[in-house]
Amino acid sequence: MIRADTRSRFTPQDMELLESSFRGASIPSGLDALLDRREVSACLLSARLPGPSPSLLFYVLVRHALLDVGIENPVMADYFAAVVREFGIRGRSTRIDDVDDQDHHYLVDILTDLSAASGDRQFKISVHLGNYALWLSGLFPERIAARQLRRGGPDVAYYENLGGRGYAEASEHHLAERIGLEEILRSAAERAHEIRVALNQVSEQLILRRAA
Repeated sequence: MIRADTRSRFTPQDMELLESSFRGASIPSGLDALLDRREVSACLLSARLPGPSPSLLFYVLVRHALLDVGIENPVMADYFAAVVREFGIRGRSTRIDDVDDQDHHYLVDILTDLSAASGDRQFKISVHLGNYALWLSGLFPERIAARQLRRGGPDVAYYENLGGRGYAEASEHHLAERIGLEEILRSAAERAHEIRVALNQVSEQLILRRAA
């Protein structure tokens, strides 16, 4: 399961990069306040190799984008930065869990699996439905637009609605509270549109970084 663990996975090299870039800043006691500063994202995006870890870079980009759409809880940034990080690992975005026998390349595949699932797997599929729908529509909106143009596929609102549905159903499962995701999932269900918009912003920044 993807957890809200991004800040806990910053590396010693990340701390050194922040300290060298922002001398005088109180780290780690003032780390969250430092990471909320807007100049940090520009610093990380332009940092020389080896640069920041994926956890640090994605946390800062997602955190700032979520603040721009009015989502202030840093735990939400912790979680969605983890989604971006983990789904960037080959094959992870199409699997319900780190180890899974099935690949789901389309939302309809996830929905089919969900309709036949129960228990713990039902919870995991519901979470994955939310994660995959918002990750795809957030980071790859041009792919959705191209499918819509070529094949008459659904628009981003369809992905937002399914993402919200997945999170809402998962938040009601008994496992959500047990593993500490209930509040995150409930908030994600209520703010699916804003989260998608924020991830669009992250996508644009990453595209510009690759082109630089």
